[in-house]
Amino acid sequence: MRFIKDILRLKLELKNSHQQIANSLGISKGVVTKYVKLADTSGLQWVQIQSMDETALHQLLVRARHIWVTTQRQPGFFAVFVDFPEPALRSCLAYLQI
Repeated sequence: MRFIKDILRLKLELKNSHQQIANSLGISKGVVTKYVKLADTSGLQWVQIQSMDETALHQLLVRARHIWVTTQRQPGFFAVFVDFPEPALRSCLAYLQI
């Protein structure tokens, strides 16, 4: 069961903390953070969210997540080389493209 509208109402309208929201809905703080971040990325305000149903809101946020993930900067090989001087770890991370 999704609590997206409840999460966003508690955060945007009532200004509750992530921990308060998680406790009141019985979900993890990470889930709260995820949906608040996605709503922020989408530029949604509570006035817009109020009129949406849960399915439409979820679909909009999934699209926002795709945009957010694809615009994240990935480290180059040089950054991996400098941060991880051990050859075995460095080659493993380069292979995985992390």
